[in-house]
Amino acid sequence: MKVDVLLGLQWGDEGKGKIVDVLTPNYQVVTRFQGGANAGHSLEFNNMKHVLHLIPSGIFHQNTKNIIGNGVVLDPVIFRQEVLEIESKFGIDVPQRLSLAKKANLILPTHKILDGAMEQSKGASKIGSTLKGIGPAYTDKAGRNALRVGDILQANFREKYETLKALHVKQLSLYNFDYQLEALEAEWFESIEFLKRFSLIDSEQVINQYIREADTKILAEGAQGSMLDIDFGSYPFVTSSNTICAGACTGMGIAPHSIGGVLGIFKAYCTRVGSGPFPTELFDETGQKLRDIGHEYGATTGRPRRCGWLDLVALKYSVMLNGVTGLIMTKADVLDSFETLKVAVAYKINGEICDYFPYDIEQEIEPVYREFKGWKCDITCKNSEADLPVELMNYIRFIESETGVPVTIVSVGPDRDATILR
Repeated sequence: MKVDVLLGLQWGDEGKGKIVDVLTPNYQVVTRFQGGANAGHSLEFNNMKHVLHLIPSGIFHQNTKNIIGNGVVLDPVIFRQEVLEIESKFGIDVPQRLSLAKKANLILPTHKILDGAMEQSKGASKIGSTLKGIGPAYTDKAGRNALRVGDILQANFREKYETLKALHVKQLSLYNFDYQLEALEAEWFESIEFLKRFSLIDSEQVINQYIREADTKILAEGAQGSMLDIDFGSYPFVTSSNTICAGACTGMGIAPHSIGGVLGIFKAYCTRVGSGPFPTELFDETGQKLRDIGHEYGATTGRPRRCGWLDLVALKYSVMLNGVTGLIMTKADVLDSFETLKVAVAYKINGEICDYFPYDIEQEIEPVYREFKGWKCDITCKNSEADLPVELMNYIRFIESETGVPVTIVSVGPDRDATILR
């Protein structure tokens, strides 16, 4: 059975958690393939809201196996907090439903400290890091210095830890940055022991065995968004992993021909957290209205999200990079009260029209907009495609015609039940 991949097509925060939760009953396995606790996947059901950072969004379904793949950088402290909260709030036996890849890299306390020191040193040019240690952890992975989850079972784990810690302390001496390490270390080692409650697996072997089973369907859950990809996003204002579909292969250890459907999620408008270019960003009352109605504040950081109109140039770029086979529109209900909607169909750069995503995204870009009539009605109570207003359907069909990909799901509210399948 092939692996379906679900990922974000914008700058993250597209609503991946909710959609994975909605789709999970159709799958026996859900796996995270990249990123770390910089992710914030929000789910709402039974009048309760929960935010996941590391654990796959299929965890709330009893008969689903969940795997944190090798492409993830795992913070043991945040992981422990997340597990304990799920267990206390929902009564779920998380170790029964969740396994961890031995080859996933560990985030150390010094990774977080380095993250803060490096971000501070950039001053006005800062990236807008979540300060979760993600960048330094991936740096150690590429530099072949990292500790991995499987190392915690080795007799020389403490020795390996001290060696990497010493390297980090030496690096920190280059920065004018105050930090306290002892208390962080104590909590970290407690959390390392907590990890041993879980099944630590050779995930690439396990996942490929599932692929060989005809009755086992697998959903790969991405974090962040395609426009934050380390290679193809708005560099250098990106995350430190490959967020596009290709990252699912390296983040789980599967062959490209094992990929089945690619489900791309996008908001009916655009948002971005942190620094970096954002061609359709709105600095006026309309932007604030989107933020207020959409409750656009980071699930991980709490920071206000920057808001703007839908950017079809960037969306088509993401569709191309990922080979998207089905689109999922979220937060359409946020646009319920707008008289007019705008969609960027091209960029004007130095007086020239550009209909593709350029190398230099930091240059001055003027979006070329197409306007649409708003639907001016509450769609949160709609239960089927036939109930949706004609103006929204016109909006959806235009996006389909421009991208060449069908919109298969429309989310009309945060709850798992507020989802229309087309």
